[in-house]
Amino acid sequence: MNEILKIITVVGARPQFIKAAVLSRAIARYNDLHPNAQIRELILHTGQHFDEQMSDIFFREMNIPKPDFQFSLNRLPHGAMTGRMLEHIEGVLIDEKPDLIVVYGDTNSTLAGALAASKCGIPIVHVEAGLRSYNMSMPEEINRILTDRVSSILCCPSKQSVDNLRLEGFDQFDVDVVMTGDVMYDAALFYSDLSDRERQSTPDKLNLPEQYLLATIHRAENTDDFNTLSGIVEGLNTIHRHTPVVLTLHPRTKAAIDRFELNVECIVLPPLGYFDMLRCIKDSEMIITDSGGLQKEAYFFQKPCITVRSETEWVELVEQGYNILAGTKASDILAAVKEMSAREFTWSSQLYGDGHAGEHIVDLLLAWKKE
Repeated sequence: MNEILKIITVVGARPQFIKAAVLSRAIARYNDLHPNAQIRELILHTGQHFDEQMSDIFFREMNIPKPDFQFSLNRLPHGAMTGRMLEHIEGVLIDEKPDLIVVYGDTNSTLAGALAASKCGIPIVHVEAGLRSYNMSMPEEINRILTDRVSSILCCPSKQSVDNLRLEGFDQFDVDVVMTGDVMYDAALFYSDLSDRERQSTPDKLNLPEQYLLATIHRAENTDDFNTLSGIVEGLNTIHRHTPVVLTLHPRTKAAIDRFELNVECIVLPPLGYFDMLRCIKDSEMIITDSGGLQKEAYFFQKPCITVRSETEWVELVEQGYNILAGTKASDILAAVKEMSAREFTWSSQLYGDGHAGEHIVDLLLAWKKE
């Protein structure tokens, strides 16, 4: 075997496991077709998500290769967590000397991987580059801006993300900005087909009603303030009295609800594995969320979405009418649900590529190696 490219993939949070699985499959397909010219991928898991339901189950369920390196760098403040990650990742990079490092999205793991690689002079591939909420109070916004700036290959999921980078002057930088499409779209198509073939019986297993709205809340700006979280909970409770609301409860949200002694009337579920979550999305009538990933998955499966934030990175979904930014007041959430229920949809737009983002990214990695 002739190794032509060695990469290290950094993951740490639940959405990144899904994204990394797409690229790992594309690399495996390439290696199957080119036995004498292999891409070697090493997976580094920072341990940012520590809950079994938020981490380990994804590696098992989605058949993601076991991490070659795994830390346990959770339960720390943002700065301390990122600093410890940077230190540990740097040690691995010094030992392994990869050709490239691949980071995903906008978490502390993303930024730590990018900073460590930049200090070591290793080129960085940022998958899901160019997203902007323009809310600088969000840690995710800081992470994605800094990661984009130090990266060498920026894999953009949408035309909007390419435009964002051009507006910021990235055409003048020594960097490749490419619209690859969204790896989450690849994942949704692949795992949806797989779950359908395996005939998952999630509604029966979880004893869910035939019709329901699916809700998730996890962002710190929504969970850490009493007035904000109580407004969201009041909105969900009011909707639930008329149409069932299924709320999958992130550990941070559960802790905040307990701390604030809020009464949740919805059907509450623990964090779900990806297959069960896909089934719940597909069987729901509408999505209510503050998750960027779930906003897109709602679109992938043709479900209207209410976002309980004042901004979103996925502005094209709002512009096309598939998503409403409702904020966090109960009355505004109710109004958004009512408005969205009255809309008619064609679902004809193809906003996030052709479902082959993983293969496009592999092509970029190989092209970079030839330069």
